[in-house]
Amino acid sequence: MQRRAPLFLFAVTAFTLVACGEEPIVEAEPVLAQDPLLARALNDPLMVDPDLSWRNEANAVIAYRDGHPLPPFNAHAGAADRARDAARIELLENGPIPDLPAASGGEGNPSLAELTNAGDMVEAVGSRTDCIENLTGRLTWSTGLPPTSSIMPHGMVRQAAGVDEGTCVIRVVRYLTPVSREDALEYHFTKADRARFRIERFDAPEMQLRGERRDQVMAVHVRESTGGMTAVDVIHWRK
Repeated sequence: MQRRAPLFLFAVTAFTLVACGEEPIVEAEPVLAQDPLLARALNDPLMVDPDLSWRNEANAVIAYRDGHPLPPFNAHAGAADRARDAARIELLENGPIPDLPAASGGEGNPSLAELTNAGDMVEAVGSRTDCIENLTGRLTWSTGLPPTSSIMPHGMVRQAAGVDEGTCVIRVVRYLTPVSREDALEYHFTKADRARFRIERFDAPEMQLRGERRDQVMAVHVRESTGGMTAVDVIHWRK
């Protein structure tokens, strides 16, 4: 009979080598801090107590807990096709997909590419600066987006922030998708157009949409990202 105990002990050790001790005091960080996966890895306590080994799952695929970043994925072959098909199937359920409008000749809002703080993003798109101090960063804000601003199928939420206090209602979500920038714009334009938003499109300084309807405003910024992915920023607020 083959001896497998050493291999089993090695596997157990590999999965339980994590830290005992009290919860660390986490200093205040900017909302939408850059690279949430790295931040979580650095801030999560290390443990050696097997009874606390469940904490060693900060970036697990299945054991997702509130506030944990979702695992990254790559734009491998076929990913863009699957995401595009899923988005179009969703859109076609409510009728033909309209053509994207031509871009306006001028420039839109400043690029959001270098911004990592939700407050800075809110200010850059002309949203309500009086609500910025109440913004909180939490991935579950991405599930509270209005249907007109929801993320695309197969989109990976990287960062999210929001506030819902009195008249301050804002959602800020940054996600990645394997589809092209035009496909991402088409998805968000179609949903906003069907909700009767008045929409303007700009191609500079980065591709973006700005929609307005009664007491609501939305801004969608799209740009190329690494690994063949497309980065999308969605800001939706009540006036």
